[in-house]
Amino acid sequence: MFRGAIESPGECSAAELRGAYDDLLAETVEAVGVEAVAGSTGVDRGRLEALLGDESPTLTLEEAAAVLAADETRPDAETVGAEARDILLLGMSMAVLDVEALAAGIDDEMDPKEIQQKVEGRQPMALDEYAVLHSHIESRR
Repeated sequence: MFRGAIESPGECSAAELRGAYDDLLAETVEAVGVEAVAGSTGVDRGRLEALLGDESPTLTLEEAAAVLAADETRPDAETVGAEARDILLLGMSMAVLDVEALAAGIDDEMDPKEIQQKVEGRQPMALDEYAVLHSHIESRR
């Protein structure tokens, strides 16, 4: 789902990617409805309304995946989240980046162990962190 959010992610900053993710999430919330999305995801109404108001609320990758999965035409949240993490892992492989090089490339905003745990889904990842990693990885491919 995040793969199609923007055509050339390697040419975008992390902020631009996050904006594209927010647009995709807002489209879903608008189509499904705030109450329905809040009820099925556990994401509070205020953050969902913020998306509709062109804001960028704090969300985890897991919450974003749940919002996207609220649209019955999409896969379930676990699949959406796994696909998003696969984008990072495959990108790292194609760019020949290990977690140490990735940490250095993002100015040590996250340490290598933290990056590995987040990319593997063993630790929650903020959507902003996802955007930073995705942007850097794609710029190196």
